[in-house]
Amino acid sequence: MYLIIAEKPSLARNIIAGIAKVQSDELVKKNGYYEGGNYIVTWVFGHLFSLADIEDYSPTENPKWTMDNIPCFPKEFKFNLKKGQNKQVDPGVKKQFDTIKYLCNRKDVDTVINAGDADREGEIIVRLCVKHALSSPKKFVRLWLPDQTPQTIAQGLTEMKDENEYESLANEGYARTFIDWLYGVNLTRFATLKTGKLLRVGRVIVPIVKAIYDRDMEIRNFKPEKYYVISSHEKTNDEFVDLTSKERFTKDEYNKALDTCAKYNSRVARVLSTKKKKDTLNPPKLFSLSKLQSYLGKRFKLSMDETLNTVQKLYEDGYVTYPRTNSEYLATAEQGKMKAIIDNIAKLNYPVKFRFSKSIFDDSKIESHSALTPTYKIPNPKELSDMEKTVYTAILRRFVAVFCSEECVIQRSEIKIGVGDIEEFTLKGTVILEPGWTKFDEYSQKDKILPKLEKGDTVNINFVPQEKETTPPKHYTIETLNNYLKNPFKEDKATADENDDEEYRAIFEGLELGTEATRTGIIQNACNSGYISLKKDSYYILPDGEYLISSLSQLGIIMDKYKTSEMGQSLKRVFRGENTISDSVHLAESEIQAVFDRSKNVSVEVDTNIGLYGEVAGKCPLCNGDVVRTKFGYGCSNFRDGCKFSVSKSICQRTISISNVRMLLASGRTSKIQGFTSKNGKSFDAYLKLDNGKVVFDFENGPSGTK
Repeated sequence: MYLIIAEKPSLARNIIAGIAKVQSDELVKKNGYYEGGNYIVTWVFGHLFSLADIEDYSPTENPKWTMDNIPCFPKEFKFNLKKGQNKQVDPGVKKQFDTIKYLCNRKDVDTVINAGDADREGEIIVRLCVKHALSSPKKFVRLWLPDQTPQTIAQGLTEMKDENEYESLANEGYARTFIDWLYGVNLTRFATLKTGKLLRVGRVIVPIVKAIYDRDMEIRNFKPEKYYVISSHEKTNDEFVDLTSKERFTKDEYNKALDTCAKYNSRVARVLSTKKKKDTLNPPKLFSLSKLQSYLGKRFKLSMDETLNTVQKLYEDGYVTYPRTNSEYLATAEQGKMKAIIDNIAKLNYPVKFRFSKSIFDDSKIESHSALTPTYKIPNPKELSDMEKTVYTAILRRFVAVFCSEECVIQRSEIKIGVGDIEEFTLKGTVILEPGWTKFDEYSQKDKILPKLEKGDTVNINFVPQEKETTPPKHYTIETLNNYLKNPFKEDKATADENDDEEYRAIFEGLELGTEATRTGIIQNACNSGYISLKKDSYYILPDGEYLISSLSQLGIIMDKYKTSEMGQSLKRVFRGENTISDSVHLAESEIQAVFDRSKNVSVEVDTNIGLYGEVAGKCPLCNGDVVRTKFGYGCSNFRDGCKFSVSKSICQRTISISNVRMLLASGRTSKIQGFTSKNGKSFDAYLKLDNGKVVFDFENGPSGTK
């Protein structure tokens, strides 16, 4: 008897439809499972197990978070059944696990089948259930499903492999789970206890918020500068010819720009060459999840979360392939499958035919899953919601464009014009002659028709200076943020290069921030936490996001793209068998320990330890009340009675440590503090001292100023 454990009830129902194709016996619904013939089908609800809390490793009667039990580095990670908001095991979770445990240990069950989603998370969800449920070993195999159609499921049931063949994927999944727990529980508690405000510190969420923060700070602090270009807009043969020089002139070089214009205008401009040729314009690549999210975000203003939830529903209904894919390519072994899908789509009167091309089929650019495509199962539009129609149509029409039987024929034109021997200008134009695939997929480039010029023609010119102004960088959009996260070390570009080898190298090496499977949820979590917002299709930093990033900087918590990518690469080494799970865990532990060490072991010169929220620093010089650490610095506990004494957590961009505040309150003067930054950007060192209850700079024998 085969016991199949599906990741979700919806998948269990689809598997039952697939079983109907390989056996005649119907499966009858029982309490928490189906049974009939050679199969039993049950399910989990995603994660039934979660990692234990810190208190399970270091029991304490104090229900509040404390610095006493962090950092916590378990010798062996424990998993418990998932708990509800009341901190008790969810009754529904326990009931379903008890069902799975009973089924796993039935004597007539000789084979257990892992039917988790086909990714590292789905791999360990079912493994954990089986590990905790089985009393004695049984045959354990994997049902790997690229889509959820009955045909694919029926075929998958005949091609199952031993679970040992997916050990590397499971190891990567466990390593990621352990590492994210270590970062999340240790640093979230550390930062929250230090600041008095809940700060969600995660391996991926922080660099994502920081990227948006850095971009918004660039925009906020941007100061436009004027400059000049020289250009000509004159008619030749009754058509305007526009020429703009590559030379740039600063706002103080207007006269130089005028002299250069005179120099250009004294020369003869002549057509050096003209070219015209017909060409075919290749369609775009198939969608990965992030490229689909970028497309729908830009065109229909759908959030990443809306796109993922919708395409996940379409996948569970059997209409599209597995959504959490990072590839835009198909496997060469899928040619037969694609031919069948194309034949079915052709019945809808789309002009499609199979073709093999390296731009479509490339095994070297597939890690676990091929690109998103429709399946042979075509939905009835009346049964889809408006959003489902939008998402499905985008996937279908991109597939039609890639396999379109009609070529897009264009005419490319190029004219080269020389202005004496000073500069050569190249004008390029493209005109679509036969639309081909562009009828089915977005092609935004408009026809650009060049003026009718022939080689040797003289071109009229009149170069004049044109004033321009530098512009700030743009806010991250869904598209540009996705591109950044896929390779944060590549120059920011809205669209991928034609040669995407670098992009896939970054993905396979683990350089990306998060993965296709996790990024959407993490970005949504950042929105739900009030750190960032999405307006139309652009992201903006919020005040709580600014507070998060500035607080982590003051606490010495370095979680930038370099650190996160380092951990991502470590996980990929686990997947490739080059590292063990312990190797990755120890790397994370060393990074986390360094944060705590920096907090405890700081020298006088660079002391930035701000203490814990609520910690007493000394007595108020105005009313003798306790001065305590607040969210924003240090303030008198009698503020409700009108005492206004406070010391900012940061003065002139320099964090003020609790040890210096203690010294200030005890003796009236701090030690010498290095690294203040003045308004004009100059660095300086100074003492702080009390002057009639106010905190002022003390330059020894120099000037003082209230701060």
